[in-house]
Amino acid sequence: MPKQVTVYRQPGRFAGWPANYGMWNWGDEIVVGFTLGYHKTVERGHARDRSLPCVNMQARSCDGGATWTLEDFNGRRPGGRGLSADEHVDAGMRLAEVMDAGTAAIPSRPLNFRQGDFTLMAARTGLGRGVFSFFYVSYDRCRSWDGPYRLPMFGQTGIAARTAAVIQGESEALFFLTANKADGGEGKVICVRTGDGGQSFELLSEVGGEPEGPGDFAIMPASTQLAGGRILCASRCRQGASGLSWIDLYASDDGGRSWSFLNRPVAFRQPGHGGNPPCLKQLADGRLLLMYGDRDGPYKICARISADAGDSWSGEITLRGGGANGDMGYVRAVALDDGTVVAAYYINDRPDGDGERFIEATIWQP
Repeated sequence: MPKQVTVYRQPGRFAGWPANYGMWNWGDEIVVGFTLGYHKTVERGHARDRSLPCVNMQARSCDGGATWTLEDFNGRRPGGRGLSADEHVDAGMRLAEVMDAGTAAIPSRPLNFRQGDFTLMAARTGLGRGVFSFFYVSYDRCRSWDGPYRLPMFGQTGIAARTAAVIQGESEALFFLTANKADGGEGKVICVRTGDGGQSFELLSEVGGEPEGPGDFAIMPASTQLAGGRILCASRCRQGASGLSWIDLYASDDGGRSWSFLNRPVAFRQPGHGGNPPCLKQLADGRLLLMYGDRDGPYKICARISADAGDSWSGEITLRGGGANGDMGYVRAVALDDGTVVAAYYINDRPDGDGERFIEATIWQP
């Protein structure tokens, strides 16, 4: 049976969106990143106080997720402002007010993506036209971070990156980014490559193309590379006209230069909530695990499993029920050496739906 443990919970606070940052592990040592702000009662949407700052935090477990310790994000934040949170705070606290697309540095020498304690985290300013992105790296298990390092605009109207990368060598990696559409709105998924340790990037492809309708989007990719070289990319999708949301899965057999649609593992039933981002992990036995928050109601954290490299998927598995409303989800996960999966997310479980948002982890054996 899945077991839930509290990662961070404090009355009056809003802790959220692990999917925007990342989760990493080295054996039973795990780190998850998240945003920490302040709770405010709202009728609908994110219950955070926009008049107060959001800061970046991380939590560390050294016992496979059983217990957690809160840590500051020990990296340079221009102006001391929150990363990937401009849309959640009022003017005067936004990152884009103190940096531009050229502020982040280019690495002076190639980064080593295969160093044993290496981690990578992507970040962005906001979501609308003109947003830009950058990334950080750590060589000491997230105890300190180097960066920010520059991500180009790739000729797009905006780049709103979350962490999604496939490491292919010491200096080679694919980054999967959310790019804004031609009209400036969210968004589409692009695949870019660096072959020189982050000193330069090339745009390889759009994953699934640009959604055409007003309000349509494909955003927040999750990616993995299979043993035979095939690359999979799942994305959070929405149709503006109907308000319906789903998760689509694409595959590439040529290193990310072209993509074919595989299937739609998840189709949400209720319109208007925008869906939830996927978390895609490959287990040691080769099975694929797809995790997400279900905002249809009853609100829950869910998973599906594929035993055939993503060609088909199991029915929905509930990892954590009891969510009080749709302000939840954004799953990140790691797989431990013994096959245990630790999945982190944010959730609200007070019956009236007006409680603090907190970070929780589910520990389970798929």
